[in-house]
Amino acid sequence: MILYGRNPVREALRGRRARGVGEVWATDSAAREPWLRGHAVEVRPAAAIANRCGSQAHQGVCAEAGPYPYVAAAELLAGEDPLIVALDQVQDPQNLGSICRTAECAGATGVAIPERRAVEVTPAVCKASAGAVEHLRVARVRNVADLLAQARRAGCWCYGARAGPGSVPYGQPDYNGGVVVVLGSEGRGLRPRVASSCDQLIALPLRGRVGSLGVAAAAAAILYRVIEDRRSAS
Repeated sequence: MILYGRNPVREALRGRRARGVGEVWATDSAAREPWLRGHAVEVRPAAAIANRCGSQAHQGVCAEAGPYPYVAAAELLAGEDPLIVALDQVQDPQNLGSICRTAECAGATGVAIPERRAVEVTPAVCKASAGAVEHLRVARVRNVADLLAQARRAGCWCYGARAGPGSVPYGQPDYNGGVVVVLGSEGRGLRPRVASSCDQLIALPLRGRVGSLGVAAAAAAILYRVIEDRRSAS
């Protein structure tokens, strides 16, 4: 995997989980960044860096890295009162990266994504997350509905974000204890089986003319409501 962009490369170099960051290429100006001191850097022109990483959004630096170190779902559920974001077939790298960045900043335990019909952690996701994926635990699961059943057995409450009949306002539930926030794919939202596997469906208020928020914006709103509830109760 070739990471690109200053934040993704910097966070990979300082990430809490080593994933074998190898050769770093940087332009002459980027190579003088303080966070690159002590690392072997090959100074190359911007065009060569773009060719190596396949993107013009490299900000003058790219690095070779090992495969992304996914964790098992059981690791996310093992701690006390976990806060997990489960994504049901989210396919846009920008959305996954943005959600991972929000989850990491909010102190979530981790993010779970399905193995099929969903985006995985790619260099574009790393870039969109501003390097947050290097500090966040991400699990790939075979089936989101099965993950929710596993979470419920572990004592977690599962809340699916979906507007419509049967949903309650997102501020109504008590988010203390173990919580899984479930968000659906762009356009289609939660699939029926995943929605039926949730303990409760929650909806954000929509006061304008557009019928829904994007999945990344919805994730941010719900996660910060959860952590505010937890802070108030502590």
